[in-house]
Amino acid sequence: MLQDPLTLYKLIVLYMLNRVTFPLTNAQISNFILEREYTNFMTLQQAISELTDAGMVSPKTIRNRTHLDITEEGIQTLNYFGNRIGDSIRQDIDSYFKENELTLRNEVAVQGNYYKSTSGEYEAHLVAKEKGISLVDITLSVPTEEVAAAICDNWQKKNENIYQYLIQELF
Repeated sequence: MLQDPLTLYKLIVLYMLNRVTFPLTNAQISNFILEREYTNFMTLQQAISELTDAGMVSPKTIRNRTHLDITEEGIQTLNYFGNRIGDSIRQDIDSYFKENELTLRNEVAVQGNYYKSTSGEYEAHLVAKEKGISLVDITLSVPTEEVAAAICDNWQKKNENIYQYLIQELF
């Protein structure tokens, strides 16, 4: 066992990020670790913060969700210290991804964000990706922040139907 439990939590986060080909949200990582009671929320957030400060994890905030990617430095650290993660924890993580990878991928592959444009209107930027490639990338200009937020929320729920509709109408 490791001398410092915080080091183990950092390695778990790095291992999780290294096991997938897409970014994970802070919430996705937290859900896994907290459900298994490896640690508490505050300690986990401290571990993620320290990984970010050390340049091992790269965060990107989209609306209210933080997406995390492992950096090259994080991969090197994991390669060097990854053997300190117990086999049972590795098996938990591997099983979790085997069962939930599609759901996790879909959660981060569909993004909706809005911002105020220089014209004073709001722009809702909607993206759906698969394997890192944009399938749909749409920017809609709307008059109010409320409309832009609603569009982004509905994009999360209805993106597949909208994509199918566009394909049917355009081909």
